[in-house]
Amino acid sequence: QRALNYGVRRYHVAPVLCQRAKVAMSHFEPNEYINYEKLEKNINIVRKRLDRPLTLSEKIVYGHLDDPEKQEIERGKTYLRLRPDRVAMQDATAQMAMLQFISSGLPKVAVPSTIHCDHLIEAQSGGEKDLRRAKDINQEVYNFLATAGAKYGVGFWKPGSGIIHQIILENYSYPGVMLIGTDSHTPNGGGLGGICIGVGGADAVDVMAGIPWELKCPKVIGVKLTGKLSGWSSPKDVILKVAGILTVKGGTGAVIEYHGPGVDSISCTGMATICNMGAEIGATTSIFPYNARMKKYLGKTGRADIAALADEFQQHLVADSGCQYDQVIEINLSELKPHINGPFTPDLAHPVSDIGAVAEKEGWPVDIRVGLIGSCTNSSYEDMGRSAAVAKQALAHGLKCKSKFTITPGSEQIRATIERDGYAQILRDVGGLVLANACGPCIGQWDRKDIKKGEKNTIVTSYNRNFTGRNDANPETHAFVTSPEIVTALSIAGTLKFNPETDYLTGADGKKFKLEAPDADELPKMDFDPGQDTYQYPPKDGSGQHVDVSPTSQRLQLLEPFDKWDGKDLEDMLILIKVKGKCTTDHISAAGPWLKFRGHLDNISNNLLIGAINIENGKANSVRNALTQEFGPVPDTARYYKKMGVKWAVIGDENYGEGSSREHAALEPRHLGGRVIITKSFARIHETNLKKQGLLPLTFADPADYNKIHPVDKLSIVGLADFAPGKPLKCIIKHPNGSQETIMLNHTFNESQIEWFQAGSALNRMKELQQKSS
Repeated sequence: QRALNYGVRRYHVAPVLCQRAKVAMSHFEPNEYINYEKLEKNINIVRKRLDRPLTLSEKIVYGHLDDPEKQEIERGKTYLRLRPDRVAMQDATAQMAMLQFISSGLPKVAVPSTIHCDHLIEAQSGGEKDLRRAKDINQEVYNFLATAGAKYGVGFWKPGSGIIHQIILENYSYPGVMLIGTDSHTPNGGGLGGICIGVGGADAVDVMAGIPWELKCPKVIGVKLTGKLSGWSSPKDVILKVAGILTVKGGTGAVIEYHGPGVDSISCTGMATICNMGAEIGATTSIFPYNARMKKYLGKTGRADIAALADEFQQHLVADSGCQYDQVIEINLSELKPHINGPFTPDLAHPVSDIGAVAEKEGWPVDIRVGLIGSCTNSSYEDMGRSAAVAKQALAHGLKCKSKFTITPGSEQIRATIERDGYAQILRDVGGLVLANACGPCIGQWDRKDIKKGEKNTIVTSYNRNFTGRNDANPETHAFVTSPEIVTALSIAGTLKFNPETDYLTGADGKKFKLEAPDADELPKMDFDPGQDTYQYPPKDGSGQHVDVSPTSQRLQLLEPFDKWDGKDLEDMLILIKVKGKCTTDHISAAGPWLKFRGHLDNISNNLLIGAINIENGKANSVRNALTQEFGPVPDTARYYKKMGVKWAVIGDENYGEGSSREHAALEPRHLGGRVIITKSFARIHETNLKKQGLLPLTFADPADYNKIHPVDKLSIVGLADFAPGKPLKCIIKHPNGSQETIMLNHTFNESQIEWFQAGSALNRMKELQQKSS
């Protein structure tokens, strides 16, 4: 059916046929149309109001304003009320999102929405076997998502379809779209000129319920690209370089907008790679301007009608001349060298030529145990082709990979096409194992057997994230991220000390040879092979569909509303943990084996903050119970406090909650009795998720006050009766010796977000408004 649709669409290429015609947003929703006229109207209203040229991201964001005439607009300060075009959810976060939507009592989603099964498939022995095993183990969850999708009008991509972001790029993203997704790497869609933003499930519920979605008006960081990519340098090196410049929090609260003459030297899927990993610098999203490379990709994926329509509105899909950025970074692509970032953080950037020496100096293992290519960041046809081009050279000299080597296709369409065109077989011949079309090791879904936990080792990946224990739950795994072709070359050599630009390998015949820079087509010469049909359309009327959630299930649990604020100050709270250093959402709510509990709030709460380091003893998952004075696991201590009716707080460091969009990192502390999270700074998505669940994310007015609070202290937040936007809150610290001191805490709540806190959660507030309306 998909292939047939592709064929039909290709007849719609003449501009005269497309002019002002209704063009569907996707093949799968023929009655949902792209509305560039409304985008144009809103842009013109805002441009006239602001009386200045607009950046591309401003055009698309402001073009989706709920009220462009009256909306207050100030970058970095005001909250915008927006109307996104669509919602996408991956299966691990969709469980909680759909459970919340069920709790809302609404009969059907208000915007086109999809669920993508990609997170629950563990890499073990190869694609087909792993997929069969996942379908068996996760049958209850898949059935819930499929039936919930059918009942509430949500499209369902079955397990084996591919990774959510690749599916979105192939089918749903388009120039000028505003899409929100319950995954932090949703910005991947910026490679097709869309504003695609990662959010928590509660945000998705707002949009699916037809409620305006709130986003702090983002600043805009411009990245000007000059020159041209060539040789071993790739699109991945652009974002690895930018991450080294901006660090993991340098993009917080901003859209990264790429522009300049160098843009046209990058393929559409290469632009998606760059936008995807913008999540690692904390950016709200990233975007490229509409150009011929995007038009080519749209045509090849059966959407020439969208490209023709975008051509008509192109002036709204690029930045205005003379627009101003809050910050500008310039990168000359002609001078950009291949990069590799890590270990343990994606912003520790090194040229590939230096990494061997740096690793030896730092005591990092230089022998590479496993090389892994694919993931949502780098699994395009071009990525697979460039990797195969490297592998083919090694095979020609009788070599195979010295390291273990795995390949993750991004989608069923990519898998089928690289099988047809021979890339998959070349990668197998060099020693590779082709895994399922899923996230796999990138998110910790990896049943790794070649090392023991605690064994120091190095892996290189083409993934996006490399936090401690991220891929295999081993804190001693040194993970480095780079391009797929560099991963392939390093896996053949087996060491970080190999620089493919200058170093030689020894063939099976004893002769030395040098790998040539890979070259591959960005798109297949023939059409893509769509592979197996893995999409489930929602029925026109799903009201009779039954959705099963067993009360005895260990995987799924219907949600109970959180308690409302009692109108009083939060007094004498205990400190569950004072976190030392980096605390990502992986530290707060681990993935890997815990993914199976993503639909059961009470069960998954048993992983609360088990990866965070306690400043009191330097250990993970070991905190003092202030009531018993005994040390124990964090979740057990939180449950004890809840049982005793004691409220508690968490103290965090910089950029608390960076990484994944998982709202479980906010739901779990709320479920176990937490009320306040106080940090030096927050990552954007996590701060919003905490607000949505009725918690108070607060920041030190003076970051040095972090040192005034000790794990044995008690805290009181006073002045909540006068809680107001922009008004700091007072925190009284009570020390065990009876002394007290007062510090001030800042917040970013607006009026509607304060109502979430007062109601107990954003979902509670939605229900209150529904009751008043009815």
